[in-house]
Amino acid sequence: MFLNRVLVIATMHEKEKIIAPILEKYLGVKCTVTTNFNTDELGTFSGEVERKLDPISTAREKCLAALKLTGHDLAVASEGSFGPHPALYFVQSDDEFLFFLDKKNNLEIIVRELSTNTNFNGSIIQSKEELVDFAEKALFPSHGLILRKNKQDFTAIKKGITDWEILYKIYNEIKGSDGLAYIETDMRAQFNPTRMNIIGDLAKKLADKINSHCPKCETPGFDITEVIKGLPCELCYSPTNSALKYLSRCKKCDFTREDQFPNKIRFEDPMYCDKCNP
Repeated sequence: MFLNRVLVIATMHEKEKIIAPILEKYLGVKCTVTTNFNTDELGTFSGEVERKLDPISTAREKCLAALKLTGHDLAVASEGSFGPHPALYFVQSDDEFLFFLDKKNNLEIIVRELSTNTNFNGSIIQSKEELVDFAEKALFPSHGLILRKNKQDFTAIKKGITDWEILYKIYNEIKGSDGLAYIETDMRAQFNPTRMNIIGDLAKKLADKINSHCPKCETPGFDITEVIKGLPCELCYSPTNSALKYLSRCKKCDFTREDQFPNKIRFEDPMYCDKCNP
């Protein structure tokens, strides 16, 4: 279905460096990149352009815009969000989506990775010592930084800083008389190897999902759509929060497959039972 077709990677942040080799290897596509598409128009991590759509809708818009610009019918785009982990309080996370759009076959395939492996941070600083401390914790200079006068001021924002001397110079230029400035991690992929690696993992996950075909109609993207909990406790037989079965469903023909005991066990250890170990 995808062999030798042109796949447009909708990015201006060099994500093709990690996505293209993986998708070309596992799908047989020929990747290209949009050269005149400003993805920042849909939102920026540093806040000067607010993202108005949810991450999946934003990634879809990137794909549609890239296809309109290039005239091709196959595209992929990523979209990330950074902030507190939804379940692990006080832990920062990278919630990353990869969206695959095949207009020719009316097919959308989405994968997601929620990772705590991120250097995402921002802080008010008031001295060179605080500047250095933040930079070192943010994995600078391998990971880029952003400086501005304060969090709400976008008039003198400086992005993509990856050199110590330039960092010092910009800080001295923009800091107030009291030494105050706002520093944050640059989360754009080309300035953040940690995020780029997560996008690479996601590209492999996408390739695996695309190569998983529906047993009935052979449509790509056959995958788990629901996890049903309730694996019984080995001691009291009460249902636990562990997976009892997986449901996989085809996007096209709605064929559904049920896989019981997906972890190859029929009972859960009592230590994970709310009744035996409240």
